[in-house]
Amino acid sequence: MRARYANLARIRALDPEHDYLVIYQTMLRSEFPWDMKLGLNLAFNRSFSLPSIAAVHTVTGELTEHTQKRIDDTGILMYEMVLNGFEQQRGREALRRVNQIHRPYDISNDDYRYVLGCLVVIPTRWLESYGWRRPCCHERQATYRFYLELGRRMGITDIPDSYEAFETWFDAHDAAHLTPNHDAAAIERATRMLMLTRIPRPLAPLGNALVSAVYDKRLRGATHVAAPAWPVGVGLHVALRSRSRLQRWFGKPPRTALFADGIRTKTYPDGYQISQLGPQQRQPTDGSGE
Repeated sequence: MRARYANLARIRALDPEHDYLVIYQTMLRSEFPWDMKLGLNLAFNRSFSLPSIAAVHTVTGELTEHTQKRIDDTGILMYEMVLNGFEQQRGREALRRVNQIHRPYDISNDDYRYVLGCLVVIPTRWLESYGWRRPCCHERQATYRFYLELGRRMGITDIPDSYEAFETWFDAHDAAHLTPNHDAAAIERATRMLMLTRIPRPLAPLGNALVSAVYDKRLRGATHVAAPAWPVGVGLHVALRSRSRLQRWFGKPPRTALFADGIRTKTYPDGYQISQLGPQQRQPTDGSGE
């Protein structure tokens, strides 16, 4: 049991203001690898569903026509920044590519803040509900500090000044702006197909209901998804809570950290160049070609 909490002991000995990258890396790679990956997927899924953000993605067609590549590119760029931070070359290159991809689009500061809020709040709440243990205060603060730094380097302003303040802002913005829209519904249909491929084969007949059960009521409303039958929702909740208890009582930290052998995806089984991730740059519309 002592070994199960060794990472937590190390995290509590660190300063989340200065060691936030080490703490966040530990959360993703060693302490909660499956839950953090799922939480980040749910965070991006929610951010794609905000009407103003969904409209941009629908126009580009990246999420509806090149779904696997778009999801893989997003994940790779995020993981490169987490694995390498913002000072090492690969982390700087990933951040540069993120800024290049977003530069051609008229995205409001509030929309950028909402995406950051999804990345801060949604995975943390998943851990609080279904992680093998609840995240400690150092882990919440490190999560906030990582995305605060990312936001600053993306030029995002007026980011709330603490995890708690960001959570409050996110909930208010989410309640006011995550509303039903056809663009989000189209994106959800495309991304759902990828989620269904990850459902264990014995549960495949319940796949659509299980995916819907992972969403909360507001997200289902925004994406025009019907609520699952109540036994499916209750059953998923019980199964996830049972999993967390089994991991807490009998689980062991993984021997190999997540991504120890590099980031592998379906789109890039043989590797990738960070500068080539994402959509091709849009051409100028004035006919100048410059």
